[in-house]
Amino acid sequence: MVAVLVLLAVLTAAGVVTAVLLRRTPKPTSDSDRALGILRERFARGEIGQDEYERRRETLGR
Repeated sequence: MVAVLVLLAVLTAAGVVTAVLLRRTPKPTSDSDRALGILRERFARGEIGQDEYERRRETLGR
């Protein structure tokens, strides 16, 4: 009886750990998502102006 409870506790703990690790794993991003992120960063830093930002954003399809 005690062995069953210990096994159940271990399996529950393993399930919780697995769920936490799966949620923390970053999701793969597409190349266009990464490119758009870089574009936003450059605009935020002032490296490119609004016209160039909008033109490039349209080119990326967003």
